Amino acid sequence: MAALPSLRQLSYLVTLSETLHFTEAARRSFVTQSTLSGGIMELERLLGGVLVERDRQNVRLTPLGEQVVARARVLLADAQDLMRLSREMSEPLTGDLHLGIIPTMAPFLLSQLLEEVHKQLPKIQLHLHEAQSEKIVEKLEHGNLDMVALALPFDTRNLKVAEIAKEDLYLVYHKADQKAANANSLQDLDLSRLMLLEEGHCLRDHALSACPIGERKNDSRLKASSLPTLVEMVSSNLGFTLLPEIAIHNNMIKCNEELMVKSIEAAPNRTLALVTRKSTPLQSEFDVLLQIFQKISSELQA
Repeated sequence: MAALPSLRQLSYLVTLSETLHFTEAARRSFVTQSTLSGGIMELERLLGGVLVERDRQNVRLTPLGEQVVARARVLLADAQDLMRLSREMSEPLTGDLHLGIIPTMAPFLLSQLLEEVHKQLPKIQLHLHEAQSEKIVEKLEHGNLDMVALALPFDTRNLKVAEIAKEDLYLVYHKADQKAANANSLQDLDLSRLMLLEEGHCLRDHALSACPIGERKNDSRLKASSLPTLVEMVSSNLGFTLLPEIAIHNNMIKCNEELMVKSIEAAPNRTLALVTRKSTPLQSEFDVLLQIFQKISSELQA
């Protein structure tokens, strides 16, 4: 049987792909630069191709190197899952659990989530990481997160997905906006006044999915970096927006006397989901966390 690359060699290459600097990659790998360089050279010999282009000023991956890095990330994540499997078999529902969650879910679910995890998973140390969908899915694939909570539709690649709940998006507008007050659907509104989150937030894409193609292509409207900012923009009567049901019950909407909320026909919707790797050793934790999310979402929608 031909010699195979080692996980250590693959980890050197992945780290170098992140830094594009041999000295920094060696520091992060806790080895000398010569050890890291030698490991990558041996990897190139085993694979029979050049993975890294080097000169005095630049380090870059070759097309082969980029493909090897992509596969190496999966192998390294699977190896981490394998290492945790024995712990999970001997001591289930214990230890650290790293959960990624998107900003349009986190503010409305986290307080109840932490309370329920403390009750149902008392030996689990939950670490929360809030970021946009693309970033947390990438971290999940790389083994840096154990699970992520996000909203579909979103490309979840070859990951395991379980539905938490479905929810419509509601029209939120200023009380002085008579056109919005009389609207039954998006077609009744001036979509140039539709306030959205900035690019990268999946809620933005979900809202735009119900808009005409022209509106999606020519999007020059004002954009907000967070939901509180978006709500303040609508509260100032700069336009209207579409918010998910879990946000409607929050105090930033309920306590704002300037805002009105209504459902509309053919409203865009999203599906909240919990996602993990298919190789996860934390299936028991995944099942309990899924039930917790479903319980919280059900209570918010009641």
